[in-house]
Amino acid sequence: MHARRRTTLLAASVVLALGAGPLAAPAFAAPAPRAPVCTTAPSHQALCAAIGGLPDASTTAALVRMTDNGVAWQGSSGVRDLRSGKAADPDARFRAGSTTKVVTAAAVLRLAARGDVDLDASIERYLPGLLGPEFEQPVTVRNLLNHTSGIQPGVSWGSTFEEQYAHRYDTLSPRRVVESAVARGPAFDAGDQQQYLNINYTILGLLIEKVTGRPYASEADRLVLRPAGMRDTYFPGTDPRVRGPHHHGYQRVDRPDGTTRLVDVTEWNVADRWAAGDMISTTADLERLITALFSGEIVPEPQLREMFTVPAGIEGAAHSAGLTRLELRGTVYWGKSGARPGYSTLIAATEDLGFTLVFSLSDTDAKDQSSNPVADRIREAALT
Repeated sequence: MHARRRTTLLAASVVLALGAGPLAAPAFAAPAPRAPVCTTAPSHQALCAAIGGLPDASTTAALVRMTDNGVAWQGSSGVRDLRSGKAADPDARFRAGSTTKVVTAAAVLRLAARGDVDLDASIERYLPGLLGPEFEQPVTVRNLLNHTSGIQPGVSWGSTFEEQYAHRYDTLSPRRVVESAVARGPAFDAGDQQQYLNINYTILGLLIEKVTGRPYASEADRLVLRPAGMRDTYFPGTDPRVRGPHHHGYQRVDRPDGTTRLVDVTEWNVADRWAAGDMISTTADLERLITALFSGEIVPEPQLREMFTVPAGIEGAAHSAGLTRLELRGTVYWGKSGARPGYSTLIAATEDLGFTLVFSLSDTDAKDQSSNPVADRIREAALT
C-alpha cells in the first residue's frame, strides 16, 4: 500500500471514480466542506472543531458519540457520498471492520459461561484435525482470544489495493483461509508471543458454529447483538452491498501525474474477514455494545475478566479477549479499532463506563499504517 499523503488537495484535482475498475471511470467534482452538526455541550466544543472541514483529502464523513461523566455528546460532519453531497447521516451504517472481534469474543465467552466451551481446552477438542502435526504445542481457545496462538495468516486476495479491489465481488471462504494458514505451520509456540491477526477470530467463528450447530451470524445475533439492543447491525456474508441508509467509503489512489482520485469502495464482498471483520453497524449500536458488555449484561463474571486481562509474561502484550488496553495520562482505556477499505472505526471506554467513545470515519486510506488526522484530532479532543 502506498504511503499516506494527508494534504488539503480535495479540490478540482480530487475526483470520485465510479465504474468497473480502478483505472477508468467518470469524474465528479468533490462537494464543498460542510459545517459539522454537534450537540451543544460546551465542554465538548473541541470535539466539534475536530471534525470540521469535511470532506477533505483524508476523510469524507465523520460520526462521533461520546459520554464523559454522564454528559453525552454527538457530532457528525462531511457527506454521505460525494456524488450527491448530502450531509452525513448520524444514524448511517458503515463497515465496522475489526470491531467485529468484540462481538466474536463476547459470543465465545458467553458459551464458556454456559459450560459449552472450556477456554483452557485445545481448539482440537472442538475442531478435531484442524491443526497439523507441526503444531506440537496445544493451541487453546484462550490463545485464540488473546492472539497468542502462533497461527500464521491465511491466503488473501493480494497485498495491494489494486489486487484486492479487482476481487471485490469474489468470495474467499473462511474455511479456505484457515486451511491455508494451518498449512504454513506455527510462527511460534502458543503462549510465547502475542501477534494480532484475523486468523485467530476466523477460527473462533468455526468454533462457535461447531459448538452451537448454527451459523456464526445467527449465533452472534442471538448471543450478543440482540441482548445489546443492536438493531441496525448485521453480517452481510457474501453480499457486497451495505443495506439501508449508509455512508459511502472511498479509497484514495495516486495517479502517475501526481494528481489524486477517489475510488468508491462501498460495495465489497468481505466474507473472508467473517468473524474477524465482516460486521456492518452504526455508532449508536457500537455504543450499546460496549455499554452492555462493560455492564456485565452480555458476558457474566468471571468470563468478563478475560476482556480486561492482557496475557502476563509477554513483553509488549496489549490485547485481551476482543479488546486492546491503552493507558494514557494515568487512565486505562479498553477498546477496539477497525478498518476496511473506505472506513475506520473505534470504540473505547473506561472499565467503569465513566467515559465512552465511538467514532466512524469514511477514511480515504483506511488500511494504511499511519493514522488518520481526523481520528488523531478526535482522540486528542476526547482524551484531554
